Amino acid sequence: MLSQKARYALRALITLGLRTSQEPMMIADIAEKADVPRKFLEQILLELKRRGMVHSHRGKFGGYTLGRAPEDISFAEIIRTIDGPLALTPCASRTAYRRCDDCRDEITCAIRKVLLHVRDATADILEQHTLAHALADEKSIRKPRRRRAA
Repeated sequence: MLSQKARYALRALITLGLRTSQEPMMIADIAEKADVPRKFLEQILLELKRRGMVHSHRGKFGGYTLGRAPEDISFAEIIRTIDGPLALTPCASRTAYRRCDDCRDEITCAIRKVLLHVRDATADILEQHTLAHALADEKSIRKPRRRRAA
């Protein structure tokens, strides 16, 4: 299950991506617009900064900007950064593999076989869906619709 922290990270990145100016956005503004507790957001932005997804800018007019183009930031990368591996069990993980403690035979384990398929399908979807896709979705939702002339 996606953690609240990962949802906050996604909302913060979408908020940064929706900015029309290139000026840094102050953390208080991100927190307000993304509806994320400020103290929690500071920790999240630090993790995203370490991975290059955001840049921080110091000074009176400092704040945060996206570190890369939205099409270069996948949902999978964001979720892995915040929540860790996408796999439901360690034996199905690509990035944090380890044999399950109670496993009798990893090669014939029916549970592992299913969870490998789940991991692959989940990873495929999350790798292909980028921040740019989410921004396009948000913009289409917020776009006022024109009324037809009668």
